[in-house]
Amino acid sequence: MRRRLASGVIATMGLAAAALLDAAPARAQASGCEKIQALLQERQSLVASLSAAQKSKRKLTPQQACSTMTRLVGNGATTVKFATDNQDWCQIPPSFIEGLKADNQKAAGIRTQACNAVKQQAEMMRRAQQQAQGAGGNPFGGGDAITGGGMRIPQGAL
Repeated sequence: MRRRLASGVIATMGLAAAALLDAAPARAQASGCEKIQALLQERQSLVASLSAAQKSKRKLTPQQACSTMTRLVGNGATTVKFATDNQDWCQIPPSFIEGLKADNQKAAGIRTQACNAVKQQAEMMRRAQQQAQGAGGNPFGGGDAITGGGMRIPQGAL
């Protein structure tokens, strides 16, 4: 389900960016409006890298997915802010801004899942290290686990 959701979001984001990029040359005639083209091109390259990773045999690690999705969400927030602030000046249709907001919310949800996976993985590694240190190398516990201290060898004559 996550894979299907992720591919749908990637496809939607790619189409939204492509639609505005195609229409942008005519609308970006006003000074300062070319910034949205740069933002959308960056967004499109991030979406393309995610799409390529999804199709490849070597999938993204949770750390890579978290990082890429964080950059994508950051780009989306910047693009939405710029588009909203310059909607009239750059003649950006309201439907594009709403679509971009919706896509960015979906991307933020996927980012949350990826970054939570990174946190869970780190927590599992931390617990495994603590268990390895606490057991003293003995996976069955022994004296340390029962008495709370090391096993003592009797002193003196036996």
